[in-house]
Amino acid sequence: MKKGFLYNNSLTIVFLALFIVTIASQAITGWKEYNNELKEDKYAPVEFSKYLTTGHFIEATFENWESEFLQMALFVLLTIGLRQKGSSESKKLDEEEEVDKEPEPDKEDSPWPIHKGGLVLSLYKHSLSIVLLLLFVFSFIMHIYGSWLHNNEEQLRKGLPSGPIAEYLQGSKLWFESFQNWQSEFLSIVAIVVLSIYFREKGSPQSKPVDAPYAETGE
Repeated sequence: MKKGFLYNNSLTIVFLALFIVTIASQAITGWKEYNNELKEDKYAPVEFSKYLTTGHFIEATFENWESEFLQMALFVLLTIGLRQKGSSESKKLDEEEEVDKEPEPDKEDSPWPIHKGGLVLSLYKHSLSIVLLLLFVFSFIMHIYGSWLHNNEEQLRKGLPSGPIAEYLQGSKLWFESFQNWQSEFLSIVAIVVLSIYFREKGSPQSKPVDAPYAETGE
């Protein structure tokens, strides 16, 4: 029986819906919190559309995106060569796996870069990590901009001078925001890598089979 669009894409649809709900909730609650801060400093509240252009919203959004894309990019890259015995998130210790094999240009249903070859194929071989790293760089730049903008907004409300972005990069605030997110992402990777050695979730592709021994590496 042929499955429909919703069934075939249900994982993406559910997580996309969760993303929309949560970022909308973040924006609404952040807007209220921002206006509370303005009220405390004797400033007039801003409209919701105006709030979406403030450093408060930009910073809060992209400092989280930045850490997520960094986590995923590093996980994709480091799992190429690094191993964890017994983990479902690791490649097998000594065996060549399907993902290590060179692409076959004569397969009819292969993506077009396989048939194109050359530089296009070379880039396609690493396209996942390239895209994730580009998303990280974009998010990091937006985080820097939002954090700097938010800092200047706070300085203005306090009657203090604001500084250029180059000067702000030399301070600790931006890096504190980044490191507190990065460390949590790295910890979550350690957790899934190590916990998948000993614990199971029947039916999940992130888990080994329930009866698999602890020492068995790979899903």
